[in-house]
Amino acid sequence: MVLCSVIRVASRMTRSTMSHCCRRALYSSDAKSRYYTKKHEWVSVDSGVGTVGISSYAQDALGEVVFAQLPDVGKTVAAGDECGALESVKAASEVYTPVSGSITEKNDAVESTPSIINKSCYEEGWLFKVKLSSPEELQKLMNQEAYDKYLEEAEH
Repeated sequence: MVLCSVIRVASRMTRSTMSHCCRRALYSSDAKSRYYTKKHEWVSVDSGVGTVGISSYAQDALGEVVFAQLPDVGKTVAAGDECGALESVKAASEVYTPVSGSITEKNDAVESTPSIINKSCYEEGWLFKVKLSSPEELQKLMNQEAYDKYLEEAEH
């Protein structure tokens, strides 16, 4: 539901906004190690643990995030599962996990101050961490270059 709202809002974004958010994603510190879903979640993996968040494109489309519900530590999730929710002044959206595994940590700062997502969706605004049970799932996700192309094609 939330992602559908994000996609609807995002489809209304202007080309200049799209270019801006793509540049932000591209020049973020570890963009090359991030993988994306078509629903605009990202995952960055270090030592078998994935850090998950929403893309700059998604947070721009949502607007000011005012509520975040994140999965509990210890929960087992499968790639594509709904595992949380975000609400903004514009829309509400589900959060889906891009990879399977066990939740090892959630970002309590985001739950208490959800607007962190808007200020720093790739650094301080991450949502949760998951110990990967199927690392090969990363091959099904888009790298930065493929995601940027996906965003460009979506605007046409």
